[in-house]
Amino acid sequence: MQIQQVVALKGPNIWANFPVLQARVHLEHYEELPSNKLPGFTDRLMGWLPSLIEHRCGVGERGGFLLRLREGTWLGHVLEHVTLELESLAHLPVGFGRARAAGPHGVYHVVVRADEPAFTEACMRAARELVMAAAEGRTFDVETELRVLKELAEKLCLGPSTQAIVSAVRERGIPHLRLTDRSNLVQLGYGKAQRRIWTAETDGTAAVAESIAQDKELTRTLLRSVGVAVPEGRVVKTAEDAWAAASALGLPVVVKPQDGNWGRGVSIRLEDRAAVETAFQIAANEGSGVVVERFVPGSQYRVLVVGEQAVAATGGEAEHVVGDGVHTVAELVERKNQEPTRGATTSHVLTKLVIDDISLELLRRQGFTPRSVPASGRVALIHYNGDLTVDVTDRLSPEIAASCVLAARTVGLDIAGMDIIAEDISRSLESQGGAVIEVNASPSLAMHLRPLQGKPRPVGEAIVDHMFGLGQTGRVPLLAITGSKRADVVAALAGRLVAGAGYNVGQVDADGVRVGDHWLERGEPSRAAGARRLLMNPFANAFVFAVTERSVLEEGLAFDRCQVAIVTDVSEPPPEPGVSGPTHAWRALRTPVDVVLPNGVTVLNADDPAAVRMAEFRKAKVLYFAESLAAAPLAQHLAEDGSAVVLEEGAAVLRQGASRTELVDAETLSAARLPGLTVTPADWLALLAAGIALGMTVEAVSSGFSHEFDGRPARASEREATGVATVG
Repeated sequence: MQIQQVVALKGPNIWANFPVLQARVHLEHYEELPSNKLPGFTDRLMGWLPSLIEHRCGVGERGGFLLRLREGTWLGHVLEHVTLELESLAHLPVGFGRARAAGPHGVYHVVVRADEPAFTEACMRAARELVMAAAEGRTFDVETELRVLKELAEKLCLGPSTQAIVSAVRERGIPHLRLTDRSNLVQLGYGKAQRRIWTAETDGTAAVAESIAQDKELTRTLLRSVGVAVPEGRVVKTAEDAWAAASALGLPVVVKPQDGNWGRGVSIRLEDRAAVETAFQIAANEGSGVVVERFVPGSQYRVLVVGEQAVAATGGEAEHVVGDGVHTVAELVERKNQEPTRGATTSHVLTKLVIDDISLELLRRQGFTPRSVPASGRVALIHYNGDLTVDVTDRLSPEIAASCVLAARTVGLDIAGMDIIAEDISRSLESQGGAVIEVNASPSLAMHLRPLQGKPRPVGEAIVDHMFGLGQTGRVPLLAITGSKRADVVAALAGRLVAGAGYNVGQVDADGVRVGDHWLERGEPSRAAGARRLLMNPFANAFVFAVTERSVLEEGLAFDRCQVAIVTDVSEPPPEPGVSGPTHAWRALRTPVDVVLPNGVTVLNADDPAAVRMAEFRKAKVLYFAESLAAAPLAQHLAEDGSAVVLEEGAAVLRQGASRTELVDAETLSAARLPGLTVTPADWLALLAAGIALGMTVEAVSSGFSHEFDGRPARASEREATGVATVG
């Protein structure tokens, strides 16, 4: 069995309405050897991956895939399921897959969901090796392979904090784009409606606030001024000065860098001069200054503040190692292995470390996630933070929550992680001598998402709700036009009409890629890649994309949903009922219809039977256009109070049930033109239907048509911006 070709379809496609990896797989002689004809195959496979028992497959119940294996199924189908299982075990659960004949004997398309194509391809190639080992009776080291895939997922896939936010925007129906490979920089929304996140930072996280949070002395001064309980302390210049400050404050004390973060270089509960002076040197190596603070007794807690709310809190008993405890990796691993409670995923975060010479990769392989690791070698553990993964949100007192919100707002952070020390999280800090000891920008969300004890908290949802108000979707009007021959012409017309209504239009068609009058690329573009560039543009507030069959088959759509989809014409007839394996042009041209928003409109050519067939698959209302009321679907459609733009006595008319409204009179329609384009009557009708579908009033459509297509450039004073509905 060979994987001959792999194609990443990064948006909705002929297989699914989300990104997939499509592989062309040749089974070779295994086309004649399904699973039940390979001795020991099923037992070896299930022995290596016992969790395959959960795959329901076409049977629809647990163990369905195992049943298929025992009855006999082809190795392309097995490759699909093993790929999905490796993805799920190495990163996140994923459940969509297909294996379909691709034409030649023994050749299949194996398709699986792929939010990160490079990672999914690695899983598929590992799955191929595993399946072949099972087929040939060879050994296979599943543990080692999974460890490699997990490390790859850590490099290529979104981190847990970013993934939580992305999952939340999906639930809200807000689109997202990962802006660069191997980073957590993600755009939420399209065009002018977009926001951005980078891990748990938003585009509303001020650089000034981050700088304040890094300066521990400045942060403490500001918090004290507004009444937030903080430890007493001061900046010190020398080791001797550190001991003088410690003596004045009273032992024990904490020594930390003035501008550190993530707890680097922090030493706590220091009770003698030698420990204080040693800790001073450690802190001095980490930052530009050193602070000595009063030690606050109690347990450490992390409170997550989003906007004006404290949305989650975790806690855990901290272990304290004074000053210069030095541990090898082996000692740290042994310590972790001796802990009584261990989760299935990494839950212990080494945040209070000074690290001299240690391999970051080696620490990660052992289940630790240190935030900053220089090179390689030994670890000086100053403060091991326990697990901090006991959820205590329900115990968080209103007074502490209010103090944390006040602290975040005083520093200026919209999202912040507050480290506090308290004996009892359910009482105010003042009542127990507790304090806010640190304010952190870009806080990790992992401890709130997967606590060892207590329930996970919807922190991703809280961040999304903070960024997008009620009813906001991050969307602007998006018109997708597809067809075998006329899509580019109608797109050129539609872009002109929408721009004439006052929009700054991002457009992709046969002429290239542009925003307004600014060209990003001239000539036949890569449709999906060009559209993604436009969706990133913060000044574009409407989009018109001409979508080709080829672009869907080779790239997928650039967008997740559209407000309006127009099908101008279809050369290939629709498939016969019962035909599977959607590899033809008709299915590709239908793809934009599949992703029209529920409150959007699908515009179909009523004179084209292949286009009319697509109405069976639409999820939004249909608006037809036709050159005659005699078009096959119109009688029933209008009888059911549907709408259509039709040609009657030379004029373009909007029919809505029994009502009739003239859009463009015969004289204006016959004189209409756009220099450089040959436009058919059907093209004009599709354009008028597009305007109605976008929410333009009849008056705005008629006026815009008259002004934009009379052969002269439209004057700004003649453009009507009213009457166009936006989404979000």
